[in-house]
Amino acid sequence: MIMKEKGARGWRWTRQRKVIVDALRGRTDHPSAEELYHQLKAAGAQISLATVYRNLRALVREGRLLELKGSGPDRFDPDTSPHYHFRCSRCGRVFDVEFPYRRELDRGDLGPGFKVLGHELVFWGLCPDCQRGKEEEWQR
Repeated sequence: MIMKEKGARGWRWTRQRKVIVDALRGRTDHPSAEELYHQLKAAGAQISLATVYRNLRALVREGRLLELKGSGPDRFDPDTSPHYHFRCSRCGRVFDVEFPYRRELDRGDLGPGFKVLGHELVFWGLCPDCQRGKEEEWQR
């Protein structure tokens, strides 16, 4: 996620935006806006939840973040390269999947009048932590 100079593409480099971008850099856990907000507050940042949401949405519009919608809160991914995800049906966490990206699907022919610009693929089920929790519940 590379930030350009102030004014590029109409965005402003603010202290809040820098704090948010720094907190997202290198993350692979796909935080929700609320999770990111609580992390920033715990670290002493003077920032509101509305500011976190506004900046995350702006970063998505600018192509600097991916927004992952689904059941549960929207989650944000600083890795904008084409890749797939897994969403846990129980805890809602999202994980990157090491599965080869199928670029040919970005050019798929869906019939007259349709133009494919890209695709998303999200697997869903239970993550390892939630599977262990279920096994522990059964053993009680």
